[in-house]
Amino acid sequence: MSVLVFGHRNPDTDAICSAIAYADLLQQTSRPDAIAACCGTPNKRTEHVLRRAKIPAPKIVMDVRPEVEDVCKHDVKTARYGDVFFEVYNRMKAHELRAIPIVDDAGKVVGVLSLLQLMDLIFRDDSDPLKTRTVATSLQKICEILGGKFQHSLNPSQKDELLVMVGAMSAGGFTERMQKFPAEKLIVVSGDRPTIQLPAIEHGVRALVVTGGYVLSPGLVQLAQARNVAVIQSPFDTATTTMRIKSAQFIDSAIDTHFVSLSAKRPVDEARVIVEQSNEPIFPVVTDAGLLVGVLSKSDLVNIPKPKLILVDHNELSQAVNGAEEADILEVLDHHRLGGGLKSTQPIRFINEPVGSTCTLVARQFRAAGLTPRPGIALCMASGIISDTLYLRSPTTTDFDREILKWLEPISEVNLVDFAKEFFEIGSALRTCTPAEVIREDCKEFTEHGQRFSISQIEEIGFDLFWDRKDELRTALEQFSASQRLDFSALLITDVVSNGSLLLLSHESDEWDEINYPQLDRNLYQLDNVVSRKKQLLPLIAQLIDTAKNR
Repeated sequence: MSVLVFGHRNPDTDAICSAIAYADLLQQTSRPDAIAACCGTPNKRTEHVLRRAKIPAPKIVMDVRPEVEDVCKHDVKTARYGDVFFEVYNRMKAHELRAIPIVDDAGKVVGVLSLLQLMDLIFRDDSDPLKTRTVATSLQKICEILGGKFQHSLNPSQKDELLVMVGAMSAGGFTERMQKFPAEKLIVVSGDRPTIQLPAIEHGVRALVVTGGYVLSPGLVQLAQARNVAVIQSPFDTATTTMRIKSAQFIDSAIDTHFVSLSAKRPVDEARVIVEQSNEPIFPVVTDAGLLVGVLSKSDLVNIPKPKLILVDHNELSQAVNGAEEADILEVLDHHRLGGGLKSTQPIRFINEPVGSTCTLVARQFRAAGLTPRPGIALCMASGIISDTLYLRSPTTTDFDREILKWLEPISEVNLVDFAKEFFEIGSALRTCTPAEVIREDCKEFTEHGQRFSISQIEEIGFDLFWDRKDELRTALEQFSASQRLDFSALLITDVVSNGSLLLLSHESDEWDEINYPQLDRNLYQLDNVVSRKKQLLPLIAQLIDTAKNR
């Protein structure tokens, strides 16, 4: 199972670029199976970075809980309508199958056939001699199963319901018995016995099977042609030939068309409930169009391997991809505060340092490994640093961020001064996104002193667009807070030119009276020199909540 390297939900440039770069480093060192992933679509600025770097966007995975297609068997043996017992039985025996899915020509599942149902084709109706002699098949299938040859072929692909008669009695007794049945339904099995072959041909039976490797005489072949009787040579003795003819029976009537299938995208936990309540031997796994993806059995749901994750740019499960709490988290690489909920069953590598960007930490790992990143990867890491530090102007910026960015610039083969200006001019969320998209673009959820809330942040050049959209953004915040059942939601709009921000809230409580920043409008504050969500705004909000709680 691959290791997925993930940034946080609603990922920003640092989250996505650090995941890409760290997965690239791991592929070259300790984890060739590492894959960069993200649980959200990259924003416009990140898309611009990836285009400039000529790096593909990471795999979008919204939930890492295993799905049915992750645990089912994909190398599936199938059967079709028109297959016969002999073929299907040998297929199931060779692969030790208890049941087999039936598919049509397009690969769509149309039924399931169990071994018990298959055997019933041969042994059902033992009390009725006529039914035990009846074989639904075609002469072509009989010839194939016998490994025989046609001396005279007549509509070999035609589907027939044949009565098998063995010419093992006296000629008179055989002729008398044969004439009791419709000639067109009879297939007569005989060795080198002209006294049986002649009356069978004269009666106009559907087919005559000559056993023991014998050949029908030329005269009788001519008569068979005249009477429209097909002639098949069998290399086997009469008893074996008869058994093989019975095994040439079509499986169609035994197929169960009332079967339980599972969507390939269904979570395993949901599938387990269905499987445990069913007595079916296998469960076809299908696409929405019903096409076969694989097969699931109850044993496949025992000891399911957990997904393996490496978290970058976050360490709180509330910010991680859905299902992370059920995964094996192998490593964390982050520069945020320590959050709650993260547990492991064994020691893991946990790097958490007070730098301006997770990409700074990834770049350090490259240097420690003695590796020089490719230019595109170097540009990705530089972009993460530029984004999270507002090109080294954020109070979260450290000397180490500056040192790493200086190291990355010549490797990236890009003038970072020009690139940073271009970066912040592209992809204004207020210019290109709906209010709901603005709120979700870089949104993180927190819990402080019993209150759950979210903080979204966007970077803009000036506040002109904000004033035009202020009211609809406030409404979107209110709707988001209600839909997520949060105590409140906040949006920090940061001006990368003035190095200040505006703070818009979904609603206020009494604690906001202590904020000590100018209030410009309802639920709107001017926060000069505040540009960092993690180092400036989050501690401020935590202090306000704590103060109100202890009144």
